[in-house]
Amino acid sequence: MNLDWGIVWDSRHALLEGAGMTVLLTVATMVLAVPGGILLALMRLSSNRLASKAATVFVEFFRNLPLILVIYWAFYVMPMALDVQLSPLTTALVALVLNISAYNSETFRAGINSIRKGQMEAALAMGMSRRQAMFKVLIPQAARRVLPVLASTWVSLFKDTSLVSVIAVSELAYASMQIRAQSFRVLEMLTAMAAIYWLMGYPQAKLVDWIHRKYGVKE
Repeated sequence: MNLDWGIVWDSRHALLEGAGMTVLLTVATMVLAVPGGILLALMRLSSNRLASKAATVFVEFFRNLPLILVIYWAFYVMPMALDVQLSPLTTALVALVLNISAYNSETFRAGINSIRKGQMEAALAMGMSRRQAMFKVLIPQAARRVLPVLASTWVSLFKDTSLVSVIAVSELAYASMQIRAQSFRVLEMLTAMAAIYWLMGYPQAKLVDWIHRKYGVKE
């Protein structure tokens, strides 16, 4: 077998740009999906049955669809059904935010529900409105409980961004596959892609372990 690892060094700029796009997609998705998840969680916990049902339908729909199917639907079906044409990058971001918001919603809802009811009752007895009690008492406590789970979601999302390569978003997986197709260096490029993902992902995984140890709530 004739291996040429020089192709990895020669393609370093494309690979680094792809890695940068992977990080950008992950950060942008979580920046939008965290408030999205909070909103959906509050809607599901709302006494307004219409808001609660609407949030439930949204969460159960996107939480139970494969992410790659959501990406394909947004890229191919939405333009035909709604006459809306989005760029591949925008399409990828929309699909990722919809999917991760649904998961974050359940994380936040579980965190809020884990707070003892007496906390809310005490806040209401002190003269707070239900909204004030939610944002000043329950959510700050819930944030500590959900942080380890959100950190794990981040690491999972970081790897799942590779799925957007199917619609030609130039992140790491897409860049690697393009170089592979042009150079016919399959083993070298797949190994390089795996190594870059590992080098970026391993420190994040260890950070998640530290967050679990420091912020994990033990009743």
